Amino acid sequence: MASELHVDAHAVGLTVRPPEGSGIVLLHLHGDRHLSGEPEPGLDLAGHLAVRTGAEVVCARYRPRFPVALADVRAAYEHCRAAGPVIVVGTLAGAGLATALLLQLRDEGARLPECAVLVSALLDLRLEAQSLLFNAAANPAFDVAELRRRVAEYACGAPRTDPLLSPLLGNLHGLPPVQVQTAGTDPLLDDSLAFAARAAHSGMNVNLHIRQDAAELRARIVPAAAAFIGSWAPSAAVRAPWPPLG
Repeated sequence: MASELHVDAHAVGLTVRPPEGSGIVLLHLHGDRHLSGEPEPGLDLAGHLAVRTGAEVVCARYRPRFPVALADVRAAYEHCRAAGPVIVVGTLAGAGLATALLLQLRDEGARLPECAVLVSALLDLRLEAQSLLFNAAANPAFDVAELRRRVAEYACGAPRTDPLLSPLLGNLHGLPPVQVQTAGTDPLLDDSLAFAARAAHSGMNVNLHIRQDAAELRARIVPAAAAFIGSWAPSAAVRAPWPPLG
C-alpha cells in the first residue's frame, strides 16, 4: 500500500497523495517536543490519513519560532485552500499551531477549515498544567526541563499569554468542529481537557477521546480522525485501513 502513495516536495513542505483522491486536502502540522517544525517525522501518520480518507495530505514545514511559525502555517493553509476543502490535523506543538491558525482565520474573517483534529495538543505555553508534572514523572522519555527550554526559544520573548502562542487562553467562539485526542497518561492531558471544556462552553462542536495510555492513543489516532473527518467532509469516505501505526 505504501508504494501506491506519492510524496512530492514543494515550497510549503511535503504532500502525500493517495492513489484515489477524495477531493479534500488535509493540512498536517506535525509537532514534537523539540518544536523542530520539520515535516518528515510526520510522514507515516500522513500516509495513514491519506489512505483512510482519500485526502491529499500537505505536511507543512515551519520555522521553529514565533510568530514566523504561524506565518508559515498560514501560507501552507492558503496553499491547501487553492486545491479544495481543507481539514487541519495537528499533533503536540503542531496542534497548538493548528488551533492558533483557527483563531487567526476567524479573527480575520477568512474561510475556516471544515474541521480540525488535535492530538496530544500543546495548547498552553505557560506550562503550568498538573498533568505535565504528574504524567511526565511516569514517562522517562518526556523531559519537562527540555520542553521549557525549547518553548522559551520558540516564544522569542513574546508573552506566553498571547492566544496565538497559548490558544487555550483565546476566545474559542465561532471555531469549526474540533476532535481532541489524548490519553490518561499524556503529560499534556490537562491542555486537552481544559480546551474541550472551554470549547463546549463556547458553543463549539467538540469531540473528545481519552485513551488509556500512549499505545492505545497511537493505535486509535487514524480510525478516530478518519471517522470524524468523514462526518464533516462527506467526500472523505472512510476506506480500508493501512497496516496499523507501530
